[in-house]
Amino acid sequence: MDNTVTWFEVSTDDPDGAEHFYGGLFGWAYTRDTSGAMDYRLVTAPGADRPTGGLFDNKGEFPSHAIFHVQVADVDAACEKAESLGGKVVFKIIDDGAGTDFAYLLDTSGNKFGVFHRRD
Repeated sequence: MDNTVTWFEVSTDDPDGAEHFYGGLFGWAYTRDTSGAMDYRLVTAPGADRPTGGLFDNKGEFPSHAIFHVQVADVDAACEKAESLGGKVVFKIIDDGAGTDFAYLLDTSGNKFGVFHRRD
């Protein structure tokens, strides 16, 4: 599944409101992810056998947004390649403590997206 959009996230300072909105609009179901310290809710679409997204509380510490994430074989290599193509790394975390490497990048038009690698 490398180089495929396999995850999305919604970041908000009102996670209960966003859960209500998206759940009502798309029928999404939510479960709390208890593996980390943040308020992170796994999103499962109707008929899906597993979550394909997340919704989390940004506590107003940065702007709310919705973003897609591409699964890659190597986050460091993806960041280097993005920069060589004119993109920028916004931030990068290698091994978040829960077994995931991830980064937010900007494309050449300034669009933000994410890349990640799960260390399973």
